[in-house]
Amino acid sequence: MKRGILVLLSLSVVVTAAYFTASKWAIRHETITFRDPTRDGRPVEVDVAVRFDKEMQADAGMITLPVAILNHGNTVKFTEYSFLANVFAARGYLTISIQHDLPSDGPMVTKVGELYVGRLPQYQRGITNIKFAVEEMKKRQPNADYNRLTMVGHSNGGDISVYFAKQYPDEIKKVVTLDNLRVPFMTDGKFKILSFRSKDPVFKADPGVVPDDDICEKAGITVVRTGFQHNDMRDTGPDEAKASIQGMLDKFLDDESPLRPVETNALPTLTEPGPVALYAPSKN
Repeated sequence: MKRGILVLLSLSVVVTAAYFTASKWAIRHETITFRDPTRDGRPVEVDVAVRFDKEMQADAGMITLPVAILNHGNTVKFTEYSFLANVFAARGYLTISIQHDLPSDGPMVTKVGELYVGRLPQYQRGITNIKFAVEEMKKRQPNADYNRLTMVGHSNGGDISVYFAKQYPDEIKKVVTLDNLRVPFMTDGKFKILSFRSKDPVFKADPGVVPDDDICEKAGITVVRTGFQHNDMRDTGPDEAKASIQGMLDKFLDDESPLRPVETNALPTLTEPGPVALYAPSKN
Protein backbone atom coordinates (compact mmCIF):
# COMPACT_ATOMS: atom_id res chain seq x y z
CA MET A 1 0.00 0.00 0.00
CA LYS A 2 2.77 2.42 0.95
CA ARG A 3 4.60 1.57 -2.27
CA GLY A 4 1.42 2.31 -4.22
CA ILE A 5 1.05 5.70 -2.55
CA LEU A 6 4.72 6.48 -3.22
CA VAL A 7 4.35 5.62 -6.90
CA LEU A 8 1.19 7.74 -7.13
CA LEU A 9 2.94 10.72 -5.52
CA SER A 10 5.92 10.30 -7.84
CA LEU A 11 3.64 10.29 -10.86
CA SER A 12 1.85 13.39 -9.56
CA VAL A 13 5.16 15.25 -9.23
CA VAL A 14 6.16 14.25 -12.77
CA VAL A 15 2.79 15.30 -14.20
CA THR A 16 2.85 18.64 -12.34
CA ALA A 17 6.42 19.34 -13.46
CA ALA A 18 5.51 18.51 -17.04
CA TYR A 19 2.45 20.77 -16.80
CA PHE A 20 4.48 23.78 -15.67
CA THR A 21 7.28 23.09 -18.15
CA ALA A 22 4.79 23.10 -21.02
CA SER A 23 2.53 25.89 -19.79
CA LYS A 24 5.22 28.49 -19.07
CA TRP A 25 5.58 29.04 -22.80
CA ALA A 26 1.93 30.20 -22.89
CA ILE A 27 3.18 33.68 -21.93
CA ARG A 28 4.54 35.75 -24.79
CA HIS A 29 7.15 38.47 -24.20
CA GLU A 30 7.87 41.12 -26.82
CA THR A 31 10.16 44.15 -26.59
CA ILE A 32 9.01 47.19 -28.57
CA THR A 33 10.66 50.59 -29.00
CA PHE A 34 8.39 53.59 -29.43
CA ARG A 35 9.68 57.09 -30.23
CA ASP A 36 8.03 60.15 -28.76
CA PRO A 37 7.92 62.96 -31.35
CA THR A 38 7.06 65.52 -28.67
CA ARG A 39 10.43 64.85 -26.99
CA ASP A 40 12.74 64.88 -30.00
CA GLY A 41 12.08 61.23 -30.79
CA ARG A 42 12.99 59.99 -27.31
CA PRO A 43 12.96 56.17 -27.35
CA VAL A 44 10.55 54.52 -24.91
CA GLU A 45 11.15 50.77 -24.75
CA VAL A 46 8.48 48.45 -23.40
CA ASP A 47 8.40 44.74 -22.69
CA VAL A 48 4.92 43.34 -23.27
CA ALA A 49 3.90 40.10 -21.52
CA VAL A 50 0.58 38.46 -22.33
CA ARG A 51 -0.93 34.99 -22.47
CA PHE A 52 -1.31 33.70 -26.01
CA ASP A 53 -4.86 32.46 -25.43
CA LYS A 54 -6.02 35.71 -23.81
CA GLU A 55 -4.42 37.77 -26.54
CA MET A 56 -6.22 35.71 -29.20
CA GLN A 57 -9.54 36.19 -27.42
CA ALA A 58 -8.91 39.94 -27.19
CA ASP A 59 -7.96 40.12 -30.87
CA ALA A 60 -11.24 38.40 -31.70
CA GLY A 61 -13.14 40.96 -29.65
CA MET A 62 -14.27 38.33 -27.13
CA ILE A 63 -12.68 39.91 -24.05
CA THR A 64 -11.07 43.12 -22.85
CA LEU A 65 -7.66 42.64 -21.28
CA PRO A 66 -6.92 44.30 -17.93
CA VAL A 67 -3.67 46.28 -18.05
CA ALA A 68 -0.75 46.34 -15.61
CA ILE A 69 2.08 48.87 -15.91
CA LEU A 70 5.45 47.81 -14.42
CA ASN A 71 7.95 50.48 -13.39
CA HIS A 72 11.59 49.58 -12.68
CA GLY A 73 13.88 50.77 -9.93
CA ASN A 74 16.71 53.25 -10.33
CA THR A 75 19.58 51.84 -12.47
CA VAL A 76 17.57 48.63 -13.04
CA LYS A 77 16.39 47.67 -16.54
CA PHE A 78 12.74 47.32 -17.43
CA THR A 79 13.29 43.66 -18.39
CA GLU A 80 14.42 42.66 -14.87
CA TYR A 81 10.95 42.08 -13.45
CA SER A 82 9.69 39.16 -15.51
CA PHE A 83 8.85 37.28 -12.31
CA LEU A 84 6.21 39.97 -11.66
CA ALA A 85 5.12 40.38 -15.28
CA ASN A 86 4.40 36.66 -15.53
CA VAL A 87 2.09 36.69 -12.49
CA PHE A 88 -0.04 39.37 -14.13
CA ALA A 89 0.11 37.73 -17.54
CA ALA A 90 -0.93 34.41 -15.98
CA ARG A 91 -3.98 36.22 -14.61
CA GLY A 92 -4.88 37.42 -18.10
CA TYR A 93 -3.40 40.91 -17.90
CA LEU A 94 -1.70 42.77 -20.71
CA THR A 95 1.49 43.64 -18.84
CA ILE A 96 3.62 46.57 -20.00
CA SER A 97 7.08 47.10 -18.48
CA ILE A 98 8.50 50.52 -19.38
CA GLN A 99 12.11 51.69 -19.56
CA HIS A 100 12.07 55.11 -17.93
CA ASP A 101 15.75 56.06 -17.83
CA LEU A 102 18.23 56.46 -20.68
CA PRO A 103 22.04 56.55 -20.51
CA SER A 104 21.82 60.16 -21.71
CA ASP A 105 19.66 61.18 -18.74
CA GLY A 106 21.37 62.87 -15.84
CA PRO A 107 21.88 60.88 -12.62
CA MET A 108 19.18 60.92 -9.98
CA VAL A 109 20.36 63.22 -7.21
CA THR A 110 19.08 63.20 -3.64
CA LYS A 111 18.34 66.70 -2.33
CA VAL A 112 17.37 66.57 1.32
CA GLY A 113 14.68 69.08 2.21
CA GLU A 114 13.12 69.22 -1.26
CA LEU A 115 9.86 67.53 -2.22
CA TYR A 116 10.50 63.77 -2.55
CA VAL A 117 14.20 64.60 -1.91
CA GLY A 118 14.46 66.23 -5.32
CA ARG A 119 13.17 63.30 -7.36
CA LEU A 120 10.00 64.90 -8.67
CA PRO A 121 11.49 65.41 -12.19
CA GLN A 122 12.04 61.63 -12.47
CA TYR A 123 8.45 60.94 -11.43
CA GLN A 124 7.12 63.47 -13.93
CA ARG A 125 9.22 61.93 -16.69
CA GLY A 126 7.90 58.52 -15.68
CA ILE A 127 4.30 59.74 -15.98
CA THR A 128 5.04 61.13 -19.45
CA ASN A 129 6.55 57.78 -20.47
CA ILE A 130 3.53 55.88 -19.14
CA LYS A 131 1.02 58.12 -20.89
CA PHE A 132 2.93 57.89 -24.16
CA ALA A 133 3.40 54.11 -23.97
CA VAL A 134 -0.30 53.60 -23.22
CA GLU A 135 -1.33 55.65 -26.24
CA GLU A 136 1.00 53.64 -28.47
CA MET A 137 -0.21 50.33 -27.06
CA LYS A 138 -3.81 51.30 -27.81
CA LYS A 139 -2.88 51.16 -31.50
CA ARG A 140 -1.42 47.66 -31.16
CA GLN A 141 -3.94 46.15 -28.76
CA PRO A 142 -7.14 48.19 -28.71
CA ASN A 143 -9.10 45.53 -26.81
CA ALA A 144 -7.59 46.32 -23.42
CA ASP A 145 -8.79 48.45 -20.51
CA TYR A 146 -6.42 51.41 -20.50
CA ASN A 147 -8.86 53.46 -18.42
CA ARG A 148 -8.30 51.42 -15.23
CA LEU A 149 -4.62 50.63 -14.81
CA THR A 150 -2.92 48.48 -12.22
CA MET A 151 0.31 50.30 -11.37
CA VAL A 152 3.28 48.24 -10.17
CA GLY A 153 6.79 49.33 -9.28
CA HIS A 154 9.95 48.57 -7.35
CA SER A 155 11.85 51.23 -5.39
CA ASN A 156 11.88 54.38 -7.54
CA GLY A 157 9.41 52.66 -9.86
CA GLY A 158 7.12 52.16 -6.89
CA ASP A 159 7.27 55.89 -6.20
CA ILE A 160 6.44 56.58 -9.85
CA SER A 161 3.46 54.23 -9.49
CA VAL A 162 2.16 55.98 -6.37
CA TYR A 163 2.76 59.44 -7.82
CA PHE A 164 0.86 58.47 -10.99
CA ALA A 165 -2.01 57.22 -8.82
CA LYS A 166 -2.04 60.51 -6.92
CA GLN A 167 -2.26 62.49 -10.16
CA TYR A 168 -4.78 60.21 -11.91
CA PRO A 169 -6.77 58.37 -9.23
CA ASP A 170 -9.74 57.79 -11.53
CA GLU A 171 -7.49 55.84 -13.92
CA ILE A 172 -6.28 53.40 -11.26
CA LYS A 173 -7.59 49.93 -10.48
CA LYS A 174 -4.91 48.81 -7.99
CA VAL A 175 -1.39 49.75 -6.90
CA VAL A 176 1.42 47.35 -6.03
CA THR A 177 4.76 48.60 -4.73
CA LEU A 178 7.95 46.83 -3.76
CA ASP A 179 9.81 48.95 -1.23
CA ASN A 180 9.05 52.43 -2.54
CA LEU A 181 10.73 54.94 -0.27
CA ARG A 182 9.64 58.51 -1.06
CA VAL A 183 6.01 59.03 -2.08
CA PRO A 184 3.38 58.49 0.67
CA PHE A 185 0.44 56.20 -0.01
CA MET A 186 -3.03 57.61 -0.53
CA THR A 187 -5.38 56.87 2.36
CA ASP A 188 -8.73 57.79 0.79
CA GLY A 189 -9.51 54.15 0.02
CA LYS A 190 -10.36 54.74 -3.65
CA PHE A 191 -8.42 51.62 -4.66
CA LYS A 192 -6.54 48.78 -3.02
CA ILE A 193 -2.80 49.04 -2.39
CA LEU A 194 -0.37 46.18 -1.77
CA SER A 195 3.15 47.02 -0.61
CA PHE A 196 6.04 44.65 0.04
CA ARG A 197 8.53 46.10 2.51
CA SER A 198 12.14 44.97 2.86
CA LYS A 199 14.13 44.42 6.02
CA ASP A 200 17.15 46.33 4.81
CA PRO A 201 19.49 48.41 7.01
CA VAL A 202 20.36 50.73 4.10
CA PHE A 203 17.09 51.32 2.27
CA LYS A 204 14.61 52.98 4.63
CA ALA A 205 11.30 54.59 3.72
CA ASP A 206 10.96 58.30 4.46
CA PRO A 207 8.66 59.19 7.40
CA GLY A 208 5.02 59.10 6.40
CA VAL A 209 5.40 56.93 3.32
CA VAL A 210 3.79 53.88 4.96
CA PRO A 211 0.85 54.77 7.25
CA ASP A 212 0.37 53.05 10.59
CA ASP A 213 -1.56 49.78 10.77
CA ASP A 214 -4.90 51.32 11.78
CA ILE A 215 -4.89 53.74 8.85
CA CYS A 216 -3.82 50.97 6.46
CA GLU A 217 -6.70 48.76 7.53
CA LYS A 218 -9.27 51.53 7.04
CA ALA A 219 -7.79 52.61 3.70
CA GLY A 220 -7.46 49.14 2.13
CA ILE A 221 -3.66 49.13 2.20
CA THR A 222 -2.04 45.72 2.65
CA VAL A 223 1.54 45.85 3.95
CA VAL A 224 3.66 42.71 3.64
CA ARG A 225 6.73 43.02 5.86
CA THR A 226 9.29 40.62 4.46
CA GLY A 227 12.72 39.56 5.66
CA PHE A 228 14.23 40.25 2.24
CA GLN A 229 16.70 42.92 1.14
CA HIS A 230 15.66 45.87 -1.03
CA ASN A 231 17.50 44.55 -4.08
CA ASP A 232 16.11 41.02 -3.69
CA MET A 233 12.84 42.20 -5.26
CA ARG A 234 13.76 41.72 -8.92
CA ASP A 235 14.75 38.91 -11.27
CA THR A 236 18.29 38.78 -9.91
CA GLY A 237 17.01 38.22 -6.37
CA PRO A 238 16.92 34.82 -4.64
CA ASP A 239 14.25 32.35 -5.74
CA GLU A 240 12.83 32.32 -2.19
CA ALA A 241 12.10 36.04 -2.33
CA LYS A 242 10.58 35.91 -5.80
CA ALA A 243 8.39 32.90 -4.99
CA SER A 244 7.12 34.52 -1.78
CA ILE A 245 6.27 37.77 -3.56
CA GLN A 246 4.60 35.90 -6.41
CA GLY A 247 2.42 33.92 -4.04
CA MET A 248 1.22 36.96 -2.09
CA LEU A 249 0.69 38.97 -5.28
CA ASP A 250 -1.36 36.19 -6.83
CA LYS A 251 -3.64 36.19 -3.76
CA PHE A 252 -3.96 39.99 -3.87
CA LEU A 253 -5.15 39.82 -7.47
CA ASP A 254 -7.90 37.45 -6.40
CA ASP A 255 -10.65 39.81 -5.23
CA GLU A 256 -12.28 36.97 -3.31
CA SER A 257 -9.19 36.50 -1.10
CA PRO A 258 -8.41 39.73 0.79
CA LEU A 259 -5.06 39.85 2.55
CA ARG A 260 -4.01 41.18 5.94
CA PRO A 261 -0.61 42.61 7.00
CA VAL A 262 1.72 39.65 7.50
CA GLU A 263 5.31 38.72 8.21
CA THR A 264 6.83 36.47 5.55
CA ASN A 265 10.29 34.96 5.19
CA ALA A 266 9.60 31.58 3.66
CA LEU A 267 8.26 30.13 0.45
CA PRO A 268 4.46 30.25 0.22
CA THR A 269 2.47 27.05 0.01
CA LEU A 270 0.90 26.89 -3.42
CA THR A 271 -2.00 24.45 -3.16
CA GLU A 272 -3.52 25.03 -6.60
CA PRO A 273 -1.43 25.42 -9.76
CA GLY A 274 -2.46 28.39 -11.85
CA PRO A 275 -3.14 28.31 -15.55
CA VAL A 276 0.54 28.88 -16.31
CA ALA A 277 3.78 28.81 -14.37
CA LEU A 278 4.26 31.90 -12.24
CA TYR A 279 7.89 32.36 -13.24
CA ALA A 280 9.53 32.06 -16.62
CA PRO A 281 12.59 33.79 -18.11
CA SER A 282 11.78 36.75 -20.30
CA LYS A 283 12.68 36.78 -23.97
CA ASN A 284 14.37 40.07 -24.74
